[in-house]
Amino acid sequence: MVEAVTAQVIEEAHAERVWFRLLRLQTRMNVAIADQLRVLGLSIPQCDVLTTLTEREGLSQQDLAQRLYVTKGNISGLIDRLEAAGLVERRALEGDRRSRAIFLTDEGRHKAQQGILIQRSFVTETIGQLQPEQLEAFEQALIATRDLVRQREAKAKKDLGKK
Repeated sequence: MVEAVTAQVIEEAHAERVWFRLLRLQTRMNVAIADQLRVLGLSIPQCDVLTTLTEREGLSQQDLAQRLYVTKGNISGLIDRLEAAGLVERRALEGDRRSRAIFLTDEGRHKAQQGILIQRSFVTETIGQLQPEQLEAFEQALIATRDLVRQREAKAKKDLGKK
């Protein structure tokens, strides 16, 4: 019994150590990318908006907020700054006077492509240096973790619905 409890405590401590390493790694990666994007005059969230629009232009602010996991208020401020910088433009949606679709300008498309190249280079120089089997194991661990987080979110939503 004592051995089982001790093993559980050790496993929990290991999981916490991995968690903190993941958080620190994410912070280090964000700092490295942010430093490079700053040369373009972009923040990471601004670059996220631009690169998302390279995949699909004409999204509403609400759609962008959902895709980027940010609030409507955050996306509104981002779009305001990007529009003021001449990188995106808002266009009226047919049949909806209140909503606006977001499109890249030529300069916005150019900055997005530069941001994508910066990120690709970073990936090549870091994660891309892992051996194929390490990369596969890393991806599988990320997918398994993502699935556990999704399960937790679904359970939390279900539990909220019961109250």
